[in-house]
Formats: sequence, C-alpha cells, structure tokens
Amino acid sequence: MKTRRKTTLRIAIAFSAVLLLAMTVDLPVAQGEANHVRWDIISIVFSPLTFNPGGVAFAKADTGLMIKFTGSGIFVAPAGGGGTSSAVTGGGTWETFSPTGVPTGSGTYSVTGLVRWDLANSQTGTPIDTIGDTNERANGTAVLRIEYSDGSHGTLVVGCHGPGAPDGIFEGVTATKGFVTYWERQAPAPGVDANRTLFHVRQ
Repeated sequence: MKTRRKTTLRIAIAFSAVLLLAMTVDLPVAQGEANHVRWDIISIVFSPLTFNPGGVAFAKADTGLMIKFTGSGIFVAPAGGGGTSSAVTGGGTWETFSPTGVPTGSGTYSVTGLVRWDLANSQTGTPIDTIGDTNERANGTAVLRIEYSDGSHGTLVVGCHGPGAPDGIFEGVTATKGFVTYWERQAPAPGVDANRTLFHVRQ
C-alpha cells in the first residue's frame, strides 16, 4: 500500500513538472488546456497592408499626463480564457510626458504576470504578417501586470480590434503606473503608424 501511494505521488510530481516546463518554455500543453498568446504593439505599412513588430502606442490620464509604450511578449492563458498566469515573458520601453508634452521619465518595463485574457475571435483578411502565422491572428483583450525600471508597478491593458472584430474592443493600450491611471487610449488614426496592436494565438 505504501509503495502504491509513493508511486502515485511520484507520477503526480512528474506530471506537475512537465506542465510547469511547458508553461515556462512555451511548449504546447496537452489536450488544448491553454492558449499560448503572443502580443505586440505593432508598426503598420498601409499599402500593401503589412503588420511589423516595433510600433508605439500612447495613453493619457485625465490630467493630460501621457505615457508611450513599445513592447511585445508571450503568455500562457488558462483553459477557457480568464484567470491569472505567471507563465509570461516580454516587456518593452516606456516614456512619460507632462500635459505640455515635456518628457518626465523613461526606461524599460517587464511583464510579471497575466491578470486576464479574453479571446474575442480570429481575424479576417490576408495582410502581410511579418510577426507570426497570419492564420493565428486574433482579436481580444489582455491585462498584464508590469514592473517599471524605476521600481514602480502597474498594469498594461492591450486591446486588439483588428479585421473582423466584434464591437466593444478598443484598439491600443491603457495603463497604470503607481497611482497614475492612463485610462484614455489614443485611438489609431488613418495613415498614422501608431496605437495598433496584434495577438497571435496558438492552442
């Protein structure tokens, strides 16, 4: 009986180790139990329509304070969407500005956790996608915990309202940094290469 219990315990430990490894190094988790999601703040070429990494996105506080982000990363989302996860990588740069546009700080940030991921649907159309598999493009919203290089903490909300998206998703980013809430995302404008995002989802 003791031998059987020990064997069962060893199997459970081994399974947990494999699952943790899969989440850590971005291996697929068996039976579709999780989504591996890449997010990017993208740069866009309008003709022909091309999605590239390396874009910028802005958000504002109600006092006029502004923050600018670059960034990308990967997270493992729990089965069925929602839920938190510490299986994350990525980050980028940040820069803050006064209401008159004067730079007030800058640095890098790292993603430390997933607060929530909600997949809306797959994107339509056939743009040129230099980031990932064009068939994995998706619309949705991710809420990420981040740590700034100046020691402050906050959240980064990434919304992607791409081709074929349902109503209700914003395109761009919002954020918090310490007690400051940059709640007003800067909407993308026609012909302007800024404030656009993209998800790639692999089950």
